[in-house]
Amino acid sequence: MQIRLSWLEGADREVALPSYETAGAAGADLRANFPEEAREGVTLVPGARVLVPTGLRIAIPAGYEVQIRPRSGLALKHGITLPNTPGTIDSDYRGPLGIIVMNAGQEPFHIAHGARIAQMIVAPVVQADFEAVESLDATVRGTGGFGSTGTE
Repeated sequence: MQIRLSWLEGADREVALPSYETAGAAGADLRANFPEEAREGVTLVPGARVLVPTGLRIAIPAGYEVQIRPRSGLALKHGITLPNTPGTIDSDYRGPLGIIVMNAGQEPFHIAHGARIAQMIVAPVVQADFEAVESLDATVRGTGGFGSTGTE
């Protein structure tokens, strides 16, 4: 499968395109690509969030989506996460690819130009037909909600 990318005007074309860092990687790393006037990057104080540009637009084939997820090392070591995880990019979106990054850690965190900030997963999409009915089939769980299976 091929995912087509195009550079935004003013993007630094020396920043690497999304890439799989190991042969078995499910997610391709995305990098921060700040415009020329902001190449020093950005520092996030605890609790803050920011839209980090990637300098890219993306064309996803019909029948697929791209999911944006945090990088586990940044989450564990620094509390850096993505508040809308997983973020979904639809196949018909052609605008700028930006990543909402949040500092859930205890210390300020600097996002440098070119830093790996998130990962993207390409996944198939199934669209359902929705139908309103008078009743639903019964199950063992029934209407038990959060925590109803006996674990906290």
